[in-house]
Parts: sequence; structure tokens; C-alpha cells
Amino acid sequence: MMSGISTRLILGDCREVLKDIPASSIDLIFTSPPYADRRKNTYGGISPDHYVEWFLPIGQQLLRVLKPDGTFILNIKEKAENGERHTYVIELILELRKQGWLWTEEFIWHKKNCYPGKWPNRFRDAWERLLQFNKTRHFKMFQEEVMVPMGDWAEKRLKNLSQTDKVRDTSRVGSGFGKRVANWLERDKVYPTNVLYLATETKNRNHSAVFPDALPEWFIKLFTKEGDTVLDPFMGSGTTIRVAKRMRRNGIGIELLPKYFELAESEIAKEPERLL
Repeated sequence: MMSGISTRLILGDCREVLKDIPASSIDLIFTSPPYADRRKNTYGGISPDHYVEWFLPIGQQLLRVLKPDGTFILNIKEKAENGERHTYVIELILELRKQGWLWTEEFIWHKKNCYPGKWPNRFRDAWERLLQFNKTRHFKMFQEEVMVPMGDWAEKRLKNLSQTDKVRDTSRVGSGFGKRVANWLERDKVYPTNVLYLATETKNRNHSAVFPDALPEWFIKLFTKEGDTVLDPFMGSGTTIRVAKRMRRNGIGIELLPKYFELAESEIAKEPERLL
């Protein structure tokens, strides 16, 4: 049986705390920093025009502490300002690439229970970005861990196979990639898409921006194994580190505000490790 795991919670500014974390020691960074001009009453808010400048020193430290085969998942979304979308997320992606990060994938979290709404020139967002960055092109990824049931698609599509479905059919759009649909006939599970359909968290009213347990859990399954180390430099109420503990991963959480640190500390202490 695997030896016990460790959970380390640190009260402080991640811009300073990260400097004390050893280089190439983290398997997965999963975090949701304060979005531009959001949570002003708690974190003070960062202007969209200065967001990239504020984040880049943090990004440099994250690059240093991540293992060469590790992954960094950044949950972030742009805001609308003066009638149009601000470009700070796009600008941040470009600047992180200049730092040495590879922008390898983008996942979308579709909030299934998001209620409708509108402004004069737009509708309510029902999604958020989860940007995947890596140090190298050879990173750990355990795709079988997140496979999903075949579902109703099989009932309709696989019962009416055409001749082209039975061979590796060339793409109609000229990409060169093809598929052999018949390959899925005997399977009960398939790989998911990069869109995650998860409801928002409604149980925890003590923090202004809580995501559901299933969100970090999905990425922890995909990019780590038991005994690996997960870092959240913007821990908030501790969801990521609490889930990591449950899944028998080592966790390091950093939080700036004492009230959220104490909340995270309390919630994580109550979370039992999963016994195998």
C-alpha cells in the first residue's frame, strides 16, 4: 500500500511563496486566479490593462516549479468592457508563450445550471476557459482515466454504418485525418471532447468564486497518478487541494487572505484520504 501523502497549506502572497518551492517538483498546477476587476472587495481587483503585467512574474515561477512532464491548467475568462470583450486573456497567452510555455490545449467548462440573462449588447456567459500549458511536448497524460460511457450516439450512428464508415475514411475538409467509425462497435466507453459539462458549485456560500469538485478532479485524473503533487497558488476555499487529498495526491495550496486560508484549512482537514 502506498505511504501517506502530504498536504501543505501556506498563508501568503504566491509571488513570494513560490520562490521557496523547489524547481521541477510539481506534477500539476491547477488554479483560478482572480479575474480582472473581479472580487474587488476581497482581492482588490486587477485592472484588465495591467493583468498580464501582474501575472507574468507568477507565470515565471510556475514554469520553474513545474516538472518537465507536468501540466499547468489556468481557469480564466475575459470580461466585457465598454461594449466589447477585453483582450487580456489573449495577450496573456501570447506573453506566456514568450516565457517558454507551450499552449497545448484549451478546454471549455460549460456551466450546465447557469441561469439566463442579458445586457444591452450581449447575453450571459455560460462557460469558462481552462487553458493548458506545458514546458515540453512530452507530458504525462492518462486519457483512459477520463473516458465516458458511449451513450445514445452509438444507438443511432453505429446501427447504420455506410461503406466509408468501415474503412479509414479521409477527411472531407482536406485535413488528411480520417476515421473508421466501425472501430467503436464493440466499445462501451469513448474519449471525451474538450468541453466539460459541469454544474456550478452552490453549496459553499463562504467564498465568492467556488468551482465544483468535479472540475479539478477531472484534470487530476487526466494528468496525475497517486503520489504526484498538485499545486494551487490561488487556493481560495481549497477545492483543488481538498480534492487532491481525497484522490491521494500530495497538495500544496497558497492563499493570500487569512479568512479564506482558515476556511480552506478547515475544509481540507475534514476531507478523508481515499483508502485503497
